[in-house]
Amino acid sequence: MEKPTIILATSNGVGMGHLARASAIAYSLKEIANPIIVSMAGGIAEVPDFMGIRCEYIPGKDRMWMTRDNWDIYLRDRLLALVDETGARVLSFDGVVPYPGVIAAKFSHPKLSLVWVRRGLWQKKPQRFVLGLQSKMMDHIVEPGDIARAYDFGPTATRKDATLTSPVSLFEKSTAFSRDEARQILGLDLNRPAVLVQLGTGDSDVNEKMTAALSGLLGWKDLQVILTKQPLDKDGKSLAPEGLDIRVVRYFPLAKVLHAFDASVCATGYNGVHELLPALVPTVFVSNIRGTDDQDARAKWCHDFGFALRADQADLTDISAKVRQLQNPQVRAALSAKCAELPETTGGTEIARILYELATAKEPVRPSRSTFIRLNIQEHLNRGLRHVAYLGLRRLALVYRKLRPHANVETTREEPPIWGEENTAKGLHPLIKGNRRFEHLITGASESYKMRRKEIADAAYGELTEGIRKK
Repeated sequence: MEKPTIILATSNGVGMGHLARASAIAYSLKEIANPIIVSMAGGIAEVPDFMGIRCEYIPGKDRMWMTRDNWDIYLRDRLLALVDETGARVLSFDGVVPYPGVIAAKFSHPKLSLVWVRRGLWQKKPQRFVLGLQSKMMDHIVEPGDIARAYDFGPTATRKDATLTSPVSLFEKSTAFSRDEARQILGLDLNRPAVLVQLGTGDSDVNEKMTAALSGLLGWKDLQVILTKQPLDKDGKSLAPEGLDIRVVRYFPLAKVLHAFDASVCATGYNGVHELLPALVPTVFVSNIRGTDDQDARAKWCHDFGFALRADQADLTDISAKVRQLQNPQVRAALSAKCAELPETTGGTEIARILYELATAKEPVRPSRSTFIRLNIQEHLNRGLRHVAYLGLRRLALVYRKLRPHANVETTREEPPIWGEENTAKGLHPLIKGNRRFEHLITGASESYKMRRKEIADAAYGELTEGIRKK
């Protein structure tokens, strides 16, 4: 029997959680299916090298390469073109909000099943108001397990419409490198302690958390501090206190090299928790309260049951103090021992099996078109209400920006898009991050697929792109 093709799509979330889960599921699918990952997250550049599967980057609406209405149609048509090119029978979507374009793709294809990989632990944000309608649009809903699920009191907690699985993680005991192997891969000293810090930078409050966390590591003898990006603010000023040996490393997936670290400081995102703790890494969690994910609830559970330390994300002094506790070897030993009690994270394999069964089923379930129409109406109403609220804020922002203009504003270059089938991180990163539109193609794309994709791009980018081409 020929392997079915399954497309795993993800949104561009605050962190790598959506993409990490899709990667774990795709890894489990490789034996029984042909998985393809499409994502709006720039991190997809790292996936082909590691996964050995085909991937496509789709620019999110936040890139502002086209109007919002055009983007909804663009996303639908991109997904449908890929379905036609690959013969996929199942499209899964991992994200908080299934975009109208994702749902429209399902209704435009008679034999396509749509699965929502819907993480739990939601904060009570506005997205919850269309949760019921969105759920009714799906052939299947899967909730990846969360070790902190007992502390989930959000809008998904009491719903009965999802299949609950074990937690999903890219960490596997059998494939993770040993301490020395991981350190050699990362270029670390084998005999000095090493701490991984993953907090991110950006807004002033986030930067302050990074500085507070790094300050808690001062005084740890011979320490190597490992970050995944330079600790700099937007002006290029260092966020790190003097006296630390800081190294920046890039490796995907980090789950395979976590045994290199004696401790970690991390945001309390889904993949961070479900990779670091199964790897027995003593961790201080500093939650990011942006987005829909209730990171602080997850951090409280980990702290209350002794699996990790939770720092109060609103208290810089507490962040430094909690991180300083990691310097105590007895604290680290106790946290590692407790983490050894956690169950296996087999959710990737469980979800892969669900997707495979849907892909080999005779016919997908078809929700009513009236539900689809109601959801679109609600989406436009919500968008209108948001627009009214944002209008006043935007006017205030324009006044502020008039008084204090940006020093250097990067804009999208109004030129025809760059086309490419790059499948390495080195080739993809500059194209995804660049200021020129980029149309990514799966490797081995057919000529008919390329022609269809150009039609979709021309329609999305409007007369400007077409006019430039004619010159």
